[in-house]
Amino acid sequence: MEIPIRKFRISTVAKDQLIRLKRFTGIGQWNILCRWAFMRSLAEPTKPSPAPLPGMSNVEMSWEVFAGPWGDVLWMLLRERCHQDGFATDDEVLVEQFRLHIHRGISYLATDGIKHVEDLIALPSKLQLEATSV
Repeated sequence: MEIPIRKFRISTVAKDQLIRLKRFTGIGQWNILCRWAFMRSLAEPTKPSPAPLPGMSNVEMSWEVFAGPWGDVLWMLLRERCHQDGFATDDEVLVEQFRLHIHRGISYLATDGIKHVEDLIALPSKLQLEATSV
C-alpha cells in the first residue's frame, strides 16, 4: 500500500508534552507515544479541530518509524475515520487529518493524567467506561 506520508513534524507544544510523557511513563521513544496519541484521538467521537498548529519543533519522524509493523493497519484506520467523519479520502485530506489526530492525541494524553505506563494501559478501559456512562 502506498502511503503519502513520508515524514511529519511535531509542534513545539506537542514536543514539550511528549517530553513530559516520556519522563512520566519511562517510554523513551517518540514513535510509541505518538502511536498511543494517534489511537487516543481516533477513540474520540468528535472530529479534531482544524485549527492551525503553532510553530513546529525539530522532532521529525518518518511514517515507517511512527507506524512500525502496523503501517497498513494504521493507515486504513485513518481512512475509515475520515470516511466516518464525512471527509474525502484523497491523500491531501488524509495527511492533514493524520496531522490533526496526532496533535490532538498528544494533547489528550498530556491532560489525561498519565503519570505511569500503567495509566496508558488502563486508558482504553477508562475511555470505554466514560463512553457508556454518557
